[in-house]
Amino acid sequence: MDTGLRWAAGRKRLLLGLFVSLVAIVAFACGDDDDPTATPAATDEPTAAATDEPTAEPTDEPTAEPTDEPSDGGQLTIGFLADFSGSLAEFGPEIQTGVELAISQINAAGGVNGQDVVLVVGDTGLDETKAVEEARRLVEVEGVDAIVGPLASGITAAVAEAVTRDAEVPTISPSATSPAITDVNDNGFLFRSTISDAAQGVILAQLAADEGIENVGVLFENSAYGQGLADVFETNFEGTVSSSAFENGQASYLSELQGVTDGDPDYLVAIGYPTEALVFIREALENDIFTQFLFVDGTKSQDLVDGIGGEFLNGFKGTAPSAGPGSDALAAWDEAYTAAYGELPTRPFVREAYDATIAIALAAASAGTEDGAALRDALVEVASPAGDLVIPSDESVAAGLATVADGGDVNYDGAATTLDWNDAGDVTTGFVGIWTYEDGGIVELESIEFDLEAS
Repeated sequence: MDTGLRWAAGRKRLLLGLFVSLVAIVAFACGDDDDPTATPAATDEPTAAATDEPTAEPTDEPTAEPTDEPSDGGQLTIGFLADFSGSLAEFGPEIQTGVELAISQINAAGGVNGQDVVLVVGDTGLDETKAVEEARRLVEVEGVDAIVGPLASGITAAVAEAVTRDAEVPTISPSATSPAITDVNDNGFLFRSTISDAAQGVILAQLAADEGIENVGVLFENSAYGQGLADVFETNFEGTVSSSAFENGQASYLSELQGVTDGDPDYLVAIGYPTEALVFIREALENDIFTQFLFVDGTKSQDLVDGIGGEFLNGFKGTAPSAGPGSDALAAWDEAYTAAYGELPTRPFVREAYDATIAIALAAASAGTEDGAALRDALVEVASPAGDLVIPSDESVAAGLATVADGGDVNYDGAATTLDWNDAGDVTTGFVGIWTYEDGGIVELESIEFDLEAS
């Protein structure tokens, strides 16, 4: 089929047609955790931690935890709804650092509408029921004006349809990649600052081809995140594929591994989350079922390589949403993040969470209010191509906030990508990165540009 791929000399540029219409996805990515006990806590420094209580009194620091009363309508309160327990527990704290960095820059510039921005955190536990309850707490008790999160696609859809749509609370997921997010019934209040897997699946297939791989087994989580990414990969991979779904929380995945060995595949494509991948990759190695692997964003995990051992994974590559190479916006963000935390993050979606937070602040300053409908409309405006360019530096963020507060127009160029949202709240252009496990760590190799609306 015509995938819309076009690779240019020197640097690969990927032009994709609208793959959403080509992929049959009828559910949303989600995961389960039967004992989501840990919950996030904000700190006085721009780092994230998990404690038993996610609430405390707001402070003047970059993060503040909830009060017993909703905000008074004059102070912008942002909720960060993510995973601090369950299969994605290692992602929540690091992604939160992106949110905190953004709020520290915003508050250093004088805040929004004359007041510091307050951050309230919530833990979904990668459980739909818990996530909806936490979203209601953030909206009805803590009085958040907007939410960054959730992380998983199924959780994101459930929160939007059960809580934030009717409450008119703009919600920006930094990591919900299922193509089905496009069709969520959200009344325009759901956005995402990451790309659809309609792009990542094609690039994963191209990576396999570039590596000379012709025969693979695909083990994917039984959710639309797993199913959707596996479907796009299989549609665009010209080799032989044997695939099987798995359920989260199993003690063993031997039967699923053995179920994808028809045709003697050379590689296992691991599509899921770190907790489960740690089990099935170890079993694959110990039983000599697979010794070579391809990875994706969900299995881009330092915990995974630490648990398995770098000597077993070194040299194996994967894909994940990434920032474009060499842009002023990325350079500014790298400098700011390194100054705050000492080194750049290794897990995906930290930049996307930062971008979502800055966009919310610019929208609130532009609208001059925390009203949900006004914020929703202003989000599109502050990320549109017209207006003064804003990039992720202290000075530029401060200048952008001042510009919109004075009635001017800005164009926020994010750390991860531009946020030129379409009518569905989707990012349609950006980059997918190729990375590798190397010397017990994660090394970025290259970024490939894509355009989901290119013909």
